[in-house]
Parts: sequence; structure tokens; C-alpha cells
Amino acid sequence: MITLHALKYSRATRVLWLLNDLGQPCNRIDYDRTSAFRAPDELSKVHPLGKSPVIVDGDEMIAESSTILRYLAAKYGDTSHQPAAGTPAFWRHEALFDYVEASFAEVALQVILPAFNGEDAPRAAKAALADHLDYIASEVGGGRFLCGQTLTLADIQMSYILALLERMELLGDHPKVLAYWQRLQQQPGYIAALDAAGPMAPPR
Repeated sequence: MITLHALKYSRATRVLWLLNDLGQPCNRIDYDRTSAFRAPDELSKVHPLGKSPVIVDGDEMIAESSTILRYLAAKYGDTSHQPAAGTPAFWRHEALFDYVEASFAEVALQVILPAFNGEDAPRAAKAALADHLDYIASEVGGGRFLCGQTLTLADIQMSYILALLERMELLGDHPKVLAYWQRLQQQPGYIAALDAAGPMAPPR
């Protein structure tokens, strides 16, 4: 059975979500954040950088939530969370999947982190975030999710940053993205993950 090292209020919820969708159990080891909202020293005994999530599967130790999601989909032969391999839709999905952490997260955190500290983000940071939220809205288009009517790995990956943005009340001017996020929160795997491990974002 896979062991999941899960930091509270973190990207680990993404992994639990997919495992629930796949009907696969895990041995979950939970870690509380420090008073400074950082990962505890115990996680550095699991991964040199104190990463979470981290999964251990036999001799394999894998960090980075995107890699973990891809690993789990491959391990369990899941084809329901991605378009058919090699198609244009598949490569669009892969680009959106990697976009979340490669591009969107950095921009979003430049606004989220000041908000956590009760500070106002620079105007340029807020403008950049607005551009990205407009982009996400356009990618959702008229469908329920990023790739139409079917939930994909890209949607699961997107969830954590959207949870933080909603927590800081930063989605109000972007109703299409907010509606998309609300649809994600209605998914059974997401609900089961929160029931098991608590919310993605810290409470107000």
C-alpha cells in the first residue's frame, strides 16, 4: 500500500482526491504546520527539502504533486482523468496540468502571501493574477471543467491554488472561475479527501 506523507493545508489533498477517485487506500501520515505556517522538521526526514506531498511505494519515493498524480494514474491504469494519449486534447491537457505549478502558482502566491499577512499586494501582482484568472476562465469555456465535461488531473491540480484564492476572497471579480471552483468542490473525491484530512486552505 502507498504511504502518503501529508502536510496539513497543503497540496497533499490533491493526492487524496485522486486516490479516492481511483478507489485506492493509502497509509496516510499527517504533519501539522508550525506556528509560522511552515512544514515541521519531521518532513525533512522523509525528503531532504521537507516536501509534502511525498508518496512511498515500495522502494520508490516520489515528491511533487504533479508527478505523484501522473504516477498514480499510470500505476493503477487510469485513463479516466486524461484525454486519449497522443491526441490534441491530450497535449492541451498536459499543458494545462503543468501550467498550474509552472506559471499560475507563482503569480497567484504573489497576491495570496501578502493577503495572508494582512497586506495589500503590489498593483502589478494583482494585474498579473487577473490576467491568469481571465485565461483560466477562457480555458474552462462553456464546459464544466478544463477539458469539457470530464474531470481531469489538470482540474485536481488546479484546486489547491483556487482554494487559497477563495480563502483570501480573491475570486469575487472572476465569477466564471469561482463557479468552476464551486463545481470542483462538489466532486465526490474532493469531498472524501476533505472528510479524511481536513480543508485544503487554512480556516479564516
